Amino acid sequence: MDAVSTSTQTIIDLKRWNKRLGDDKKRYHSEPPYPHISLEDFLEEWAAEKALGEFPRVQDQGWIHYVHVNEKKHGLNKLELLPPFIQDVVKALNTPEFCTYLSELTGIPNLLPDDTFEGGGLHQSMRGGFLNIHADFTVHPHKRNWRRRVNLLVYLNKDWQPEFGGDLELWDRQMKACVQKISPIYNRAVIFNTDEDSYHGLPEPLMCPEGESRKSIALYYFTEEEKAPRLRTTNYKARPTDGAKAILIWLDKKLIAVYTSVKRTLGINDDFVSKVLNLFSGKKK
Repeated sequence: MDAVSTSTQTIIDLKRWNKRLGDDKKRYHSEPPYPHISLEDFLEEWAAEKALGEFPRVQDQGWIHYVHVNEKKHGLNKLELLPPFIQDVVKALNTPEFCTYLSELTGIPNLLPDDTFEGGGLHQSMRGGFLNIHADFTVHPHKRNWRRRVNLLVYLNKDWQPEFGGDLELWDRQMKACVQKISPIYNRAVIFNTDEDSYHGLPEPLMCPEGESRKSIALYYFTEEEKAPRLRTTNYKARPTDGAKAILIWLDKKLIAVYTSVKRTLGINDDFVSKVLNLFSGKKK
């Protein structure tokens, strides 16, 4: 199957991307600081336009508000609450055919999509939003043998200006320096390995105009292991220039680790933590 489609039109042309696999695989494994690639015009143009047109506002139903020391962003991760066409896009990027393409690109066999969208789905950050540098959690919160391996981010930000900020920063494995900055421009996809030291984020507050936002579709892919992998929660890291703020980053990380353990044990979802965070921050949904 060379195209992942709706009943009438192609959402992503896998024939086009498979033709490029040889060169793209070399890029993926040679770019510092860890395996990654950015791809332009990722979705078919009509599909990107329609997805952007349907992208819901943060005020709409179902958004989870992550507001604490290490991040200020919003997420929507319930498939049934996504607009119908964005559901189609997500399903297209979770098909066996697309996962096979990702496995070929990354060299990681048998990649599996996460239909529960834990931590993924739609992401949106308003002016002042940020996400401190971190390495992602290593194990699926509710599937103990699922190891997280690959992130896919598809940006839907038309006419995004450099002065708005919001670049995805990729840091070296020693957390000494930012090695790559990737602007979140319209219909650009970024794919990267989620190893224990794949440090990334957008640590500087967004400077986009009020009413604008940084929008993305975020999907995570896993492998099923015979033995349960070592669990590690999101590992936020201070930058060399963060100074005393490093203490708050570390404390907040520890609190998140406790929450993640409770979440895993009790089977609760992120709606709960969103409500708690909003109580502390004085915000209402």
